[in-house]
Parts: sequence; structure tokens; C-alpha cells
Amino acid sequence: MIKISIPGRQLTLVLDTLLLDLNGTLAVDGILLEGVKERIEVLRDKVKIYLLTADTFGAARGIAEELDIELLKVGPEDGGQDKLDMLNTLQGENCAAVGNGYNDRLMLAAAGLSIAVIEGEGCSVKALQASDIAVRSINDALDLLINPLRTIATLRS
Repeated sequence: MIKISIPGRQLTLVLDTLLLDLNGTLAVDGILLEGVKERIEVLRDKVKIYLLTADTFGAARGIAEELDIELLKVGPEDGGQDKLDMLNTLQGENCAAVGNGYNDRLMLAAAGLSIAVIEGEGCSVKALQASDIAVRSINDALDLLINPLRTIATLRS
């Protein structure tokens, strides 16, 4: 569990789940980005981690196995709703969500903490607007969760 108290906002986040998009977030062109595996290993001890993807490049199964996290495939046509439905089966306020795509926007808007990533595949403006925080890389996003004081500095009033 990750607990983050946000000063001046009477907000305490209690995060027990992490939902991750794959393409454009953890991977570019279906290739896992450097540094992700090591950070996921740290976070696996703190939160349950799910990989949610339509698997555009067909690499999801191998990446999920490499990271030792659960893979949940979403539909290519309505993946955004599928991701939101998954969040809703969990306690959404206890979930952190990280993504970059238009199909991440609903999940990002409903999560307790949402982080938009702007990697090599870009970031949907709708996903960006739905997020609490925007970062330039997946490693920056994961570091916010590993080092909660960074999140506090960004979200305090």
C-alpha cells in the first residue's frame, strides 16, 4: 500500500492497486522501455499491478510475464470503457492509473491518482486533461509512486 497525504487539500490517497497502459506508456512500438522492470519490482511489494492493453503490437503477454504482473486485454474498439470497467471492479479511489492514450481517459478521470505519460508515441490531449499529473516518461511516473514526497510536492495546495 502507498499512502500519500496531500497538504492543504484534506486529501489522503491510499493506493493498493496500479493500472498501467502498455503502448505509449510502458512501451514504445511494443518494446518495453529501459528502467521499467526495476521500478515495477519495487512497486510489486506495495501494490497489485495490472497491465491493461488492446495489445496493438502483440507484445503484451511477454511484457506482462517479464514484469510478473497480471495482463488484462481490452477491446480494440471500446478499450476505454473496458479499462473503466476494470477500475470500477476495484475500489477506484484506491487505484493509481498511468496512461497516455485516448482510450485511457475514462480510467484516468476515475482513478484516485492519475498520471499521464508523454513518451515517444505522444499523449492524447483528452488523457492529459483527465489526469492529476503529467510526466515526460514512464520512469518519472513510477518514481512518483516509489517516492511519494514528489507526488505531494506536485499536488499540494
